[in-house]
Amino acid sequence: MRHPVTAAPAPERVRTLAALAAPTHVSVAGSDVPAAAARGGVDDRGRPVLLVKPGETLYAAPAETLVTVDLTASREVGGVERPRALLKVRGWTQPVPAAETRAAAVAIAEACPDEGLFAAVEGCGPELLRVDVCHVIYLTGQESGILDAESYLASAPDPLLPLAERMVRHVNESHLQQLRETAERLTGEPAQEVWLWELDRYGATLRPGPGHLVRVSWPSPVATPAALERALTCLMQPS
Repeated sequence: MRHPVTAAPAPERVRTLAALAAPTHVSVAGSDVPAAAARGGVDDRGRPVLLVKPGETLYAAPAETLVTVDLTASREVGGVERPRALLKVRGWTQPVPAAETRAAAVAIAEACPDEGLFAAVEGCGPELLRVDVCHVIYLTGQESGILDAESYLASAPDPLLPLAERMVRHVNESHLQQLRETAERLTGEPAQEVWLWELDRYGATLRPGPGHLVRVSWPSPVATPAALERALTCLMQPS
């Protein structure tokens, strides 16, 4: 039996994916200029922050330029980066205020390990632009939709996200046999390459093959790291 893919409420799910995503392209609304490669990350409010260098389309552009930023979230499994979601964030650019530049650079440093961040903090050339969100279109393979700014910004990523990501990496590196047995038990079908695809306070998603996801919801949302660990253990080691 194939289980329906259920997950967190859409705003929380999209904010969670955004927290793990990186900008790939940016385009200027109403412009004939082709979409350009983008670099940067997402701040703690879910707003894209772009590192823009001299000579690039948005460098020294007027404030409140309407843009669309493509954010891509992926999962590395078996040494290959596989896409999880595409988020298209439409909004208006604003220069990050000088007093906030260092904090903005720190917020995106992991997603954007670029030496230009240091120069932007020092005010030497590159700029940091923040995108004030108008709406977000999300495409995850199983779900798609649109969130207005109020819904998106009023939500927050899964509070257990850092732990969940560490657990996903550990299971995918060390417990593939258990994952395969779990997938076969859940689906009643033979499985070959199985990965833990998503883990959150609402449940877990297994990927037993391309285009095939099996979602298992917890009886109720878990609230603590210990509860998340117990829930995953019970899924993979049923009594």
